[in-house]
Amino acid sequence: MGQALGCVQVDQSTVAIRETFGKFDDVLEPGCHCLPWCLGSHVAGHLSLRVQQLDVRCETKTKDNVFVTVVASIQYRALAKKASDAFYKLSNTRGQIQSYVFDVIRASVPKLDLDSTFEQKNDIAKAVEEELEKAMSHYGFEIVQTLIVDIEPDEHVKRAMNEINAAARMRLAATEKAEAEKIMQIKRAEGEAESKYLSGIGIARQRQAIVDGLRDSVLAFSENVPGTSSKDVMDMVLVTQYFDTMKEIGASSKSNSVFIPHGPGAVRDIASQIRDGLLQANPPQV
Repeated sequence: MGQALGCVQVDQSTVAIRETFGKFDDVLEPGCHCLPWCLGSHVAGHLSLRVQQLDVRCETKTKDNVFVTVVASIQYRALAKKASDAFYKLSNTRGQIQSYVFDVIRASVPKLDLDSTFEQKNDIAKAVEEELEKAMSHYGFEIVQTLIVDIEPDEHVKRAMNEINAAARMRLAATEKAEAEKIMQIKRAEGEAESKYLSGIGIARQRQAIVDGLRDSVLAFSENVPGTSSKDVMDMVLVTQYFDTMKEIGASSKSNSVFIPHGPGAVRDIASQIRDGLLQANPPQV
């Protein structure tokens, strides 16, 4: 109805291309416009000024011969001041942008290995954006943003990368476990050494106390009983210790039976052996 009356409405964020007898005449801004069709004026088409997005999937090869699929997201829009160029110069805008993206990605990624491709994806996106901005500005389009949203290696490559990562983590865990066991063994050895050291000190003090007690007993007995010698006192102490040992062995239910000479003569023999052993270990000084 509007066309029949010579009026046309242009929506917001959209421009219309007016032609007169097939020739470009003007760009119509949003609003209502009068087009006298009888004078050959008509709307050739509409052009959206909204930001549009194009996702491009490009398969290429890295420097270390790994095939990857790079997914680039291109955000672009037509410029109102160059609406005629955007409308007339390109017949397939999305196809043109896709070709430029393929060209830049396949020129940039083969210079990088796989790890560097992941690390430098922002540089790849910047290179794509600069190339698109330089090319598309001649056709009345502005590149708003270019993003590398995904880099997908081959499935076998991803599986191998995961296995490498898992192996590295297992190696690190084994190293940490071995280090912990090493520390435990060192601490255990230090504890045993400290325990033996303290046990040795205790035994030495015990023996010193026994020697001091025997010395005091011998001196006291010799002073209180006239006519006794140190030898008689030592024999009596040895006999007493002998019977105390026999008593402890017999009283313990878990001890093994030990058969040793236990007659009175044997006690004298034991005393002689101990005394002779001490004299041999400490020969008299001349």
